[in-house]
Amino acid sequence: MAGGWSRDGAVQDQIEDTVNDAIRGARARMPAGDGLENCEDCGEIIPAGRREALPGVRTCVSCQGRRDKAVVHSGINRRGSKDSQLR
Repeated sequence: MAGGWSRDGAVQDQIEDTVNDAIRGARARMPAGDGLENCEDCGEIIPAGRREALPGVRTCVSCQGRRDKAVVHSGINRRGSKDSQLR
């Protein structure tokens, strides 16, 4: 049940939109096109199993792990939730 001036189901719609945005973003970051046999960061051989599991992969597991840790999220809910503004 939504409160105030919002309609019933507005909170669930906001949650679903946030999840869908995250899915679209993850899909956009997935490798595409021709992959590499050697990692573009360190030059090590990318195992055949990784290349088969992720067509278009360009980095080894170690280098991809470092890249993933470097991702910074703003922490701002751009959909304007009052709850996110109160933090």
